[in-house]
Amino acid sequence: MDLRIFTEPQQGATYDTLLTVAKATEDLGFDAFFRSDHYLRMGNADGLPGPTDAWITLAGLARETKRIRLGTLMTAGTFRLPGVLAIQVAQVDQMSGGRVELGLGAGWFEEEHKAYGIPFPKERFARLEEQLEIVTGLWATGTGETFDFHGAYYDLTESPALPKPAQPRIPVLIGGHGATRTPRLAARYADEFNIPFASVEDSERQFGRVRAAAERAGRAADALTYSNALVACVGRDDQEVARRAAAIGREVDELKANGLAGTPAEVVDRIGRYAETGSTRVYLQILDLHDLDHLELISSRVQTQLS
Repeated sequence: MDLRIFTEPQQGATYDTLLTVAKATEDLGFDAFFRSDHYLRMGNADGLPGPTDAWITLAGLARETKRIRLGTLMTAGTFRLPGVLAIQVAQVDQMSGGRVELGLGAGWFEEEHKAYGIPFPKERFARLEEQLEIVTGLWATGTGETFDFHGAYYDLTESPALPKPAQPRIPVLIGGHGATRTPRLAARYADEFNIPFASVEDSERQFGRVRAAAERAGRAADALTYSNALVACVGRDDQEVARRAAAIGREVDELKANGLAGTPAEVVDRIGRYAETGSTRVYLQILDLHDLDHLELISSRVQTQLS
């Protein structure tokens, strides 16, 4: 089971804070550092000092880390034109020496679009399908060849399809709870399918849908990696769990029901239940980015039991 660190910087984080967490992620042996792609805080957080851009952040981290994978859960398709996104991600992949992964979603948080003057079209899922075809098509086009695409929303003519990523193929993540269209898109474009903040039962059901969609598309179901994103709140004892839950404004019972909360032994057991569904990777949503002892505890007492 791979453990990856997943952050939500829109809740309030500077680049320096994210760099500190990314370096701890690397030093403590975690597989990857991922971040959300949002421009507006959610809930009661103050969001100060303000948002950071996902791909600018990852470009910086690409030069200041050496081993960990870097990516997004999920880049909002509403924020960037697909041709521009393909250039950005390929460049960051080059800057990292081939350690980037792209999670791409339709975009959903209407308020942040209103706050920063970003169009929020109704046909986001149909646009996402074209975006996936364009981004992956640009990367797959041979050097010296051109890429054309003529869709309902985007039109590319004789694109040189440059630059190329460092990796032969940048892994693409698709995720969500949708019962029909999401599995179909994952079967066609994804290297990894991620379900966020879902129960064991819902994860198993959704993974089954994606597996079935892959087989209908003529693809082996096991060709995809299946993963979960879950909030983490781990403590050496009940008092430490309660302290960490209070620090992120959550209740212990709710976290235990819907995330990975409790002592290391409890969390290892909970992860084991997700593993039984076919999940081989967990993105640990870390909401208190200043509590590096939390990461150390997970590394030494949870991760060591899963390898």
